[in-house]
Amino acid sequence: MTTTQLSEHLHASDNPEYVRTPSVDYVAVLGDGAPGSDEFYRKKVLVSDIARILNGSDETPVVELQFWYPEDSTPVEIADFYSVNPIPSLLYRVLAQIPEGKTEADIADARTRAASVADNTSDDISLFSVPSQEVVQVMHHGPFSEEFATLKRLGDYAQERGLHRAGPHHEIHTDGFTRTTSQATLRTILRDPVA
Repeated sequence: MTTTQLSEHLHASDNPEYVRTPSVDYVAVLGDGAPGSDEFYRKKVLVSDIARILNGSDETPVVELQFWYPEDSTPVEIADFYSVNPIPSLLYRVLAQIPEGKTEADIADARTRAASVADNTSDDISLFSVPSQEVVQVMHHGPFSEEFATLKRLGDYAQERGLHRAGPHHEIHTDGFTRTTSQATLRTILRDPVA
């Protein structure tokens, strides 16, 4: 089976699609627990603050998330990603895209220069890269709580093609959001690497 196209990193169709995504470099920080906690939002702000320095821009970068479960968890596919294991057991990585060629030293310098109020010395901020890979993806519109139905559509699409999740579930939040942002018009790319 061949993919239909090389997708732009920050683009997905409203209908499920099977594509190859480009390689991307990020500044990243790890976390655990349910999304939406104070700690989750703190890490989101921290990564954004550092990425702004690395990108040389005052614009808030697109925040991306990778989610997975501990190794001893029940295996899950795309459609049932959020419905089998307890959500508080999630492990995650908060990501913000940075220019290619940045180093760990660049990230350490940007962290110092950012002087983010969200910084905590226990945070392990690192360079992280996602290689070019084959994925299934779809654009989700609206509240995060309604992602279940969109993931079911994406999972059914993958299953019909004999594809299975082969890495962390990836969410790309194309619209900035805070705890108080209305989620009615948010756009989130739901993306899963497949094999």
